[in-house]
Amino acid sequence: MSTIQKTFKVLEKTIEELQEALTTGEITSVELVQIYLDRINAYDKSGPNLKSIISINESGLTEAARLDKERIEGNLRGPLHGIPIILKDNFDTADMPTTGGATILKDFIPTKDAFVVNKLREAGAIIIAKSNLGELAMLPQNYSSLGGQTLNPYDLTRTPGSSSGGTGASIASNFAAAGMGTDGVNSIRSPSSANSLVGFRPTKGLLSREGIMPATITQETVGPITRTVQDAAVLLEVLAGYNPYDSTTAWNVSHIPKTYTEFLQKDGLKGKRLGVLKTLFGSDSEHQEVNNIMEKAIEDLKNNGAEIVYLDIPELDTNRVLEKDVTVFEFKTLFNSYLEGHATNASIKSLKELIDSKTYDNRIENFLLDTQALENPLEETEYKERLLYGLELKNIVIKSMADNNLHAIVYPHQKQLVAKVGEPQAGRNGIIGAISGFPAITVPAGFSSPAISAPIGVPVGIEFLGRPWSEPILFEIAYSYEQATHHRRPPIVTPEL
Repeated sequence: MSTIQKTFKVLEKTIEELQEALTTGEITSVELVQIYLDRINAYDKSGPNLKSIISINESGLTEAARLDKERIEGNLRGPLHGIPIILKDNFDTADMPTTGGATILKDFIPTKDAFVVNKLREAGAIIIAKSNLGELAMLPQNYSSLGGQTLNPYDLTRTPGSSSGGTGASIASNFAAAGMGTDGVNSIRSPSSANSLVGFRPTKGLLSREGIMPATITQETVGPITRTVQDAAVLLEVLAGYNPYDSTTAWNVSHIPKTYTEFLQKDGLKGKRLGVLKTLFGSDSEHQEVNNIMEKAIEDLKNNGAEIVYLDIPELDTNRVLEKDVTVFEFKTLFNSYLEGHATNASIKSLKELIDSKTYDNRIENFLLDTQALENPLEETEYKERLLYGLELKNIVIKSMADNNLHAIVYPHQKQLVAKVGEPQAGRNGIIGAISGFPAITVPAGFSSPAISAPIGVPVGIEFLGRPWSEPILFEIAYSYEQATHHRRPPIVTPEL
């Protein structure tokens, strides 16, 4: 390890700070990548053994050297030049396996990068590693047959959220500058809440899903998982755009500002009218820790200029909304189509072949059998009824915002602390954003009381839900709250090396 690596402190550095260090020569991209690889080796494969990473990019150091050379020559690709990024392992990468956490796909390498992965590389990012996930993005405990059980670095007896929990645990532990996840129900925001991170689920259609191993076309999107709101804005600027091969992105035309970072205003809460959705708060004893944190968060919002309106909307009770999840109806068709598109590379050609292989974790067997049993799932009456419900839900949310003149709706992402390993994830509120397709950002709101297994407590996230294409407003709100409170803290089990 070089002298520079020993003296450069990578812990909690933002993308902007890393770029400044690279520009001044305080560190090179090669050295930066090596620092992160050393951290992965020390804390993911040994030490607390987080199991957040499925695979390492063997060309990472070579790519870093090439980007260092380009920097010296004055050729900067973009705002992520030389910056290491971690991807959830359901993003297609032409130079690394894309497994979905499934053992049978451990050697599957797509022929090209996903659209957003290509945009990351065009901006200069280095894909340093790919993270573990709930198998096929279906297991909320963030367990896969290939990667095992990912642990929460703040409390090793708990999960890191789902199903982008590998990205969550790895970014919380400073294994890269930032990460990417997918969100079909809760899966960007759940690990962000559970790991003291920022998770942004953008408006459906803002980011392309081409080249993502699919779970649901109606509800799923991709998005950043970062340690700061600023880093989320930087990534969203790079990733947003129209993809002619992804018709959903046609809706984003004329809705993308020149920059998202211009909306990072410390006084961004002033004049904002926020609706606190009491329907999404728990009332039992296991909810008290989260409720206490949320009460303090609401006071902080008020003290920084926001006007608070309390809402009680029974139609938005997430237990009821979850009953309208369409994933089971869409998964088979989408997964089969994805495999057919990679027919010469994938070791299986259909969902049935996966089921017959018996190689998956048995906890997703019921889901796999249920979706396979639907002969014409997209023609099922119940599926069509759930789609119609989704339209109704959008109207309920947007009307509530109009009736109360709201800039955003506020609630805890999860009513209770993230689940212990082996227990079901309960009380999550992300389904409203998933079914409506509206944008939502989760920001650190604090920690529960310290415990033997959680020395600094378990992270809790506050979520802000906005109207379609209101990312700029959400950035104003989230950044202002973050800068006023500074709740983000790194886990103590992964200190500076």
